[in-house]
Amino acid sequence: CLGAEGRLAHKLFRDLFANYTSALRPVADTDQALNVTLEVTLSQIIDMDERNQVLTLYLWMRQEWTDAYLQWDPNDYGGLDAIRIPSSLVWRPDIVLYNKADAQPPASASTNVVLRHDGAVRWDAPVITRSSCRVDVSAFPFDAQRCGLTFGSWTHGGHQLDVQARGSGASLADFVENVEWRVLGMPARRRVLTYGCCSEPYPDVTFTLLLRRRAAAYVCNLLLPCVLISLLAPLAFHLPADSGEKVSLGVTVLLALTVFQLLLAESMPPAESVPLIGKYYMATMTMVTFSTALTILVMNLHYCGPSAHPVPAWARAFLLGHLARGLCVRERGEPCGQSRSPKSPPSPQLPEGGAGPPAGPCHEPRCLCHQESLLHHVATIANTFRSHRAAQRRHEDWKRLARVMDRFFLGIFFSMAVVMSLLVLMQAL
Repeated sequence: CLGAEGRLAHKLFRDLFANYTSALRPVADTDQALNVTLEVTLSQIIDMDERNQVLTLYLWMRQEWTDAYLQWDPNDYGGLDAIRIPSSLVWRPDIVLYNKADAQPPASASTNVVLRHDGAVRWDAPVITRSSCRVDVSAFPFDAQRCGLTFGSWTHGGHQLDVQARGSGASLADFVENVEWRVLGMPARRRVLTYGCCSEPYPDVTFTLLLRRRAAAYVCNLLLPCVLISLLAPLAFHLPADSGEKVSLGVTVLLALTVFQLLLAESMPPAESVPLIGKYYMATMTMVTFSTALTILVMNLHYCGPSAHPVPAWARAFLLGHLARGLCVRERGEPCGQSRSPKSPPSPQLPEGGAGPPAGPCHEPRCLCHQESLLHHVATIANTFRSHRAAQRRHEDWKRLARVMDRFFLGIFFSMAVVMSLLVLMQAL
């Protein structure tokens, strides 16, 4: 029986292709359009090149049409109703990918076609497509992409060949999950367009691949390090000024953010829209730059020295008074919330004429009041000590003012870092 079926298949093949040509459109009436049904199954996302905006997919394509010259009666061939032959022997529609981004021909010409007795031809072929896709990275790494694949005939117009999609979209039954992208769907839409080169319309079918990026890897590798670094930057205001590391910490944080910014720029396409994580990097770098500049200003206040002018009255009342109590900046042994506004010490008064206190009336011959020279030196030592105490007090006032400014800027910049980090991380929810 198997041998008889094989002989009948050979006889059928010889009878069908005795006067057949694959060069002409297989319709009985040349004014009739040939209907081609297109079905696509998404198997795998091979690569999404955001920088070059090229999407590489592995598809299973099925094309079905009716060949009017390849029909037979199964009863004449022992009930044989279908045969499988090389696709190069029959006429095939010249359906191509319009937005193709690859110069290589599709690797699907060597597959067979299934030919039925009523002339129905089914051509199943695996295809690796490289299509252009406009990538919008403004919300990276929480972005979603829409990539269209447009299929249509290259030379046949709508009056000769009509393309239809089977179903509402591509099938995802055999899709292999991608580690970077989540597929939301692949709907199909048929269009009929008229191009400037030709007067007749050209139908096509566009399969739109809806993708959403899996952001877990980018959050762990790019976003969380930046968040931790941004939270570390305001701590420069908490370092003691005498440590000498306040400015070094700010510069180190700025260099670390620059390295992450360069890593991000290498993977993203050069576009006008800045990615969300890029905006976060720039905002953080700006914040670190301002915090480093303010740290330098605070250190200048800290190292004013004894020869500096006294703290202005408004700064003494507001910064060293109200703001210091609100921020719990206190001196040693002083309870929080009860900081007192330091008063400027009285200026030392030198005795008139450079002499000590006038000697009172004394009638004893050995009284100390008669030792004017000794009294003058004692008064000079006292005045020098008072001047030193006043200079030290001014220096302590400036150092305390620097501590108040450090505590104030620490709260401001730490709050800014937390708010910016939360705004970015909320995009992942």
